[in-house]
Amino acid sequence: MPGFKTHTGKAAVLDRDHVDTDQIIPKQFLKKIDKAGYGEYLFYDWRYLRDGNKNGSFELNQEKTKGATILVTGKNFGCGSSREHAPWALKDYGFQVIIAESFADIFFNNCVKNGILPIRLSRNEIQQLHLSHSDGVIDGLKVDLEEQYVADVNGEIFRFDFDPYWKKMLLNGWDEISVTLQQEADIKKYEDERIVN
Repeated sequence: MPGFKTHTGKAAVLDRDHVDTDQIIPKQFLKKIDKAGYGEYLFYDWRYLRDGNKNGSFELNQEKTKGATILVTGKNFGCGSSREHAPWALKDYGFQVIIAESFADIFFNNCVKNGILPIRLSRNEIQQLHLSHSDGVIDGLKVDLEEQYVADVNGEIFRFDFDPYWKKMLLNGWDEISVTLQQEADIKKYEDERIVN
């Protein structure tokens, strides 16, 4: 994965709490065998009406949210099942950062392992973002993982905490296999000794 250091982009606001993984990517779309192509099914039951037409009232179907790379949402985002397809769908749609009051633990970890930066801000901070950009879109939002802050175009800065281990993983674009392969020489030495003995 490419490393994540900073990102500036448009943020779409999905002002909802307890968005579960079945809403993020419904179960009927989990049959694919690779990570690509899930974006078209993201939030499927909210994005589309029963007749297959787009739901014009859904936030991500608005013209103004087109091209958003940051999602700002509520608390307990990604609750429900542990399906890794949820971050796959978000990333395939184009989201690189998700800002929420809180995340389900497994979903949070799955995001980091797939190169998405999940940021926790307080409810008050998220409301500040909403109020300063009341039309459901936040243009020019800057996210800096190295310095651990989010800044909007009005100069408001929101600092966030991030686990040092996961931060190192994201900055370097590592997954757990990449971390293991850093010990490749020691692994090979161990295997060679086992073969000799």
